[in-house]
Amino acid sequence: MPEKSVNTYDYDYVIVGGGTAGSVIASRLTQNPDVTVAVIEGGPSDIDRDDVLTLRRWLGLLGGDLDYGYTTTEQPRGNSHILHSRAKVLGGCSSHNTLISFKPLPGDWDEWAAAGAEGWDHKAMDPYFGKLRNNIVAVDEKDRNAIARDFVEAALTATGVPRVDGFNKAPFKDGAGFFDLAYHPENNKRSSASVAYLHPHMEAGDRPNLTLLLETWAYKLEMDGTRARGVHVRSKDGVESLISARREVVVCAGAVDTPRLLMHSGIGPKADLEKLGIPVLHDLPGVGENLLDHPESVIVWETDGPIPDNSAMDSDAGLFIQRDPEAAGPDLMFHFYQIPFTDNPERLGYEKPEHGVSMTPNIPKPRSRGRLYLTSADPEDKPALDFRYFTDEDDYDGRTLVDGIKIAREIAKTEPLAGWLRREVCPGPDVVSDEELSEYARKVAHTVYHPAGTCRMGANNDELAVVDPELRIRGLESIRIADASVFPTMPAVNPMIGVLMVGEKCAELLGGDA
Repeated sequence: MPEKSVNTYDYDYVIVGGGTAGSVIASRLTQNPDVTVAVIEGGPSDIDRDDVLTLRRWLGLLGGDLDYGYTTTEQPRGNSHILHSRAKVLGGCSSHNTLISFKPLPGDWDEWAAAGAEGWDHKAMDPYFGKLRNNIVAVDEKDRNAIARDFVEAALTATGVPRVDGFNKAPFKDGAGFFDLAYHPENNKRSSASVAYLHPHMEAGDRPNLTLLLETWAYKLEMDGTRARGVHVRSKDGVESLISARREVVVCAGAVDTPRLLMHSGIGPKADLEKLGIPVLHDLPGVGENLLDHPESVIVWETDGPIPDNSAMDSDAGLFIQRDPEAAGPDLMFHFYQIPFTDNPERLGYEKPEHGVSMTPNIPKPRSRGRLYLTSADPEDKPALDFRYFTDEDDYDGRTLVDGIKIAREIAKTEPLAGWLRREVCPGPDVVSDEELSEYARKVAHTVYHPAGTCRMGANNDELAVVDPELRIRGLESIRIADASVFPTMPAVNPMIGVLMVGEKCAELLGGDA
């Protein structure tokens, strides 16, 4: 299927974003040969891009030419220097991330339903996991690094959690083990959304009703009153066009670029848009609110020598803990990195050891909420991302990271992991008080690249809900959103599979309406 220049204007469906959900929806809709679909994707194809398709090369993509590279506003209680990587390539962040693959836990979906997303409880959503085309498998035995194996054993002993052999086999509240990944172990290639849902048709040329408009930027929606008619785009050579939708526009541009596109189209908080001189087409105050993320901190140890080289993607194992027995699921998570992950500590003066490992305590259910807003009426200007890290009233988020560092130290003292470790590099053994640990943890805090929630789903009487449970933008016609921006709350686990499942459900909703 050839890549087409922007010279064809009329399609049944126009999808903005060829990322994680957009790839799913495009593939599913074009199963019907009588339906035409255009996908507008700002980045290039990932076909024949080994730098993208080789999973273990993911770190090299961050901050590169396939990264939109959003920053955050000043964070008084957090780290103001985080680069929020967003992928600029077919497949979106599933072409950019580590492809850790968790089916959202029952409590994650049920929390959505309780927040007004009727029909999104876990019993309704579980079947969509079985529809996924990605090759989701446990980290292969050949990729199970010896130090990662020993981390798992030490974590089991130090914390008393159960061993988990396959995190997607059954719901869990705690446990340690190797992750499930969406990859092909035989060659370390990704099973991203684009690989699983689009590549077969791109290579076979069997979907003439699917048009991919690559390296094409969507900057404004075309509206006729309350009805979405299409999308204004600019190609890589600067040609501007209108891509029209006979049936619906589906916005799948992610938790940053979806609200950005809406607001530049006059859909969003009225007062904010008026301040920038953007004509208000539809006052929708929830656009850009409820910005969520999974913040994490990091503890780094120097090892006695080199670490064996085998790995799927250098962060293949992890740990979940449920500290609060009343919680619906885990409330503390760790990724174990077989590399010294010191980008943020180095800014505070710490030195990167030649050989080392890291644990990254992560807040599965953060209570802080941020906001995304425009700083200019020019669509070329990036929006402001104010995550408001660690601003929750009871400092639950900050205390979670302090607990995480303490637990990480207990694991590090426990064999068989302890035998690998020479010294704690950062924060260092002299940092012991809760106040010192909190200050360190917040200053070096990072993101797990999980922004969500900025166009959240809710009930029709919820003034801050942007989409209804059918994913339709409230008060508008012929337009839906399907990406992480619709998340009412953050799943406790890495959210990529949740986004794929949103895509599967959206495709089903569209098919039913058609």
